Amino acid sequence: MEKSEAPASDHQAGHARSARRWIYVIPVVAFVVLAFALALGLQRDPSLLPSALVGGTAPEIALPAVPGHGPEFTNADFIGKVSLVNVFASWCVSCRYEHPLLMEVAKSGDVAVYGLAYKDAPEDTAAWLDQFGNPYAGTAADVSGRAGIDWGVYGVPETFLIAPDGTVAFKHVGPITAESWRDTLAPRITELLR
Repeated sequence: MEKSEAPASDHQAGHARSARRWIYVIPVVAFVVLAFALALGLQRDPSLLPSALVGGTAPEIALPAVPGHGPEFTNADFIGKVSLVNVFASWCVSCRYEHPLLMEVAKSGDVAVYGLAYKDAPEDTAAWLDQFGNPYAGTAADVSGRAGIDWGVYGVPETFLIAPDGTVAFKHVGPITAESWRDTLAPRITELLR
């Protein structure tokens, strides 16, 4: 009888060691899978987030202008010209980064730039524009964020390129840099102006 019990206990001990190994292997495998998924995500360009609006008519805007920085703008302002709708806020650090470039774009006159102040107190937006300059042909104060929802805003800054027929041609997520202007937005604007 002793001989028959020994192999059974050896078998049970081997099974227990095997189960313990899986306790260590499972977290390692989970870590490798998670690291791979994160690595793939880091390689994606966040400015290329898809937008259901691209190709469709721009959502209606019916909001008051930022005090002292009007006029307000509506979709009728987009018709017949290439426009940019820049979603910004006074509390947005990245908006300060792109603002000098927007000032240059507005000064060039190549494209009309409109500003949608997102979830910002109108007096804070006005003070911000007083301090940094106003590149916008028209502004809209989206205090509640409802218009931002209609436009599919993920966060600020975001910029929408509007074709002369009032459709959304492109959505840029994040601050506009000299490189993104040169490589992405300017060529698309040139194409729309033809």
